[in-house]
Amino acid sequence: MPIVPAELVHANLSIDREEVQRRLLSGETLLGESADHLVEVVDVLKSYGEVLDAYSINLIYQAEHQFLNPFPIFKYLDGDLNPAKIWRHLNHDRINFEYAEYCQKAMFWHATGGMDAYFDSEVFAANCRCIIAAKSRRDPLLAVLNPLFPGFLPELIRSAATTHALGQFWRVMSDLFLDLAAAEADGRVCTIADVVEFIKNGLVAAAANPIQYAVEVGGQSYWVLPPEAQLTFLVDVAVPYVEAVFLRGMPFLGTVSFNAQAQQISPDQAQFTYGALYADPLPSMGSGIPPSLLMQDMYRHLPERLHQWYRQRTRGEGDVRVKICMSFQKSMFCVTNAAINGTMPHPLDSSDPEARAANQAYAGAWAQRLGIARTDCLEA
Repeated sequence: MPIVPAELVHANLSIDREEVQRRLLSGETLLGESADHLVEVVDVLKSYGEVLDAYSINLIYQAEHQFLNPFPIFKYLDGDLNPAKIWRHLNHDRINFEYAEYCQKAMFWHATGGMDAYFDSEVFAANCRCIIAAKSRRDPLLAVLNPLFPGFLPELIRSAATTHALGQFWRVMSDLFLDLAAAEADGRVCTIADVVEFIKNGLVAAAANPIQYAVEVGGQSYWVLPPEAQLTFLVDVAVPYVEAVFLRGMPFLGTVSFNAQAQQISPDQAQFTYGALYADPLPSMGSGIPPSLLMQDMYRHLPERLHQWYRQRTRGEGDVRVKICMSFQKSMFCVTNAAINGTMPHPLDSSDPEARAANQAYAGAWAQRLGIARTDCLEA
């Protein structure tokens, strides 16, 4: 049996549910205050912001320009068919957009929030019928597929809408994380508490941003997510994203048994704990393991300050992607912390008993889930 280096894996013994709830209700940060944590979180989010910029651009390109394309073989090229770029793509000298699609599939599959409720409406179904009719007149393959499998194309349209919405979400988060790095560089952010507050303010500022999506077919524009749906950034995309990617996630092929008799995977998706906050920080770099793809993308954009910090610790460059994964997990706890603070029912300093009880129940529900996550990474 192989021996796993002690510095790569830690037993989750340090912070329990009661402590998580106490920190949330007292206004303390989940991640402990330290100069090292500040470097890790700010710089790994700067790297992540660069990666999310590329992810956002590509997802929006796919949703708008590869819409109902049965053979989207150039979907990762953003419309740039330069031979040099194609060659780099074939040699894997590129961003791993497969990870972006993994997150999109997680959101689509777990189907939480107002956007999914809109998908089940008659208005959405009517819009789909109009789009499919217009598209089928120009695409013989779709004209054949739709009568044979009437639920297939509407499902693809739902998927495209989720893709576009995630692209819009990541556009905001990319700018927010890059702004955070700039704020730390000029002295406006000096602590982990400052980081959480900065992210919270960014989320609150973007909370009411409308989420809309239209496609063009034959020179005519058709709404998929129209203004009338009244979908917004925080409630309808950001919160479902946290639920699907930070918490639930999806079990990875090759890491658990998909055999129903083995019962390694819960039949209840709401009980899944495969998200970023629960993951063991051990990217295998094996083919198709989504976190490995993200760590490689972040490695390509790693700020030199953080890279040097990694080189001076444990195995140096040998486990750099594992270190990135651990820093990323800490940063995602900060983002989750900011989201919880920004959606707390009442001010924490309220003296009203009902308000305090509501806050306690809200924090308790989060503590119930986060208390079994990788809270061992939170200590300074």
